[in-house]
Amino acid sequence: MKVGTLYRKKMAASVKEGISQKSSAFVVSYRGISSAQMNILRKDLRRKKAEVLVSKTSVARIAFKEAQYEDLAGRIEGQMALVLSDADASEVSKVLVKFAKDFEGFVVRGGLLDGAVLSEEQIKTLSDLPSREVLLAKLLGTMVAPMTRFASGLNAKTRDFMSILKQKSEKGG
Repeated sequence: MKVGTLYRKKMAASVKEGISQKSSAFVVSYRGISSAQMNILRKDLRRKKAEVLVSKTSVARIAFKEAQYEDLAGRIEGQMALVLSDADASEVSKVLVKFAKDFEGFVVRGGLLDGAVLSEEQIKTLSDLPSREVLLAKLLGTMVAPMTRFASGLNAKTRDFMSILKQKSEKGG
């Protein structure tokens, strides 16, 4: 077997493994982006616990088709990279969308989030969402708010009752 064939099989296996084991995967294409700029992107993504996997376009298409993501395989063109992460997908998408705004040759083509295929527009919407921790805090606040209001209401009635008793005692009643 030829070395090139072995390399392509290994690369296809690593792409399939990445998209099957990670909770989110984003397909990006880059043209005219220098290696220094790509290193900046990698550093920013590493902070968000994401990794960049550069692959040949044909190998990535084969891997996506074998993984039953033909729609996403059709979006791959030019120089491409795969961004894989188990971290908060909205944080990773924020980095990618910001980088795409800053550098003209960088385009987010699509992605996967827990097995669901995302379009470019959906990824932009995902990047507008707050982080997972903020959303959970808002949810908890929403759930706790009625109980807090109820406790405040009970406390207010007790306070009013105590105030009435104090006024009565001061009047000598």
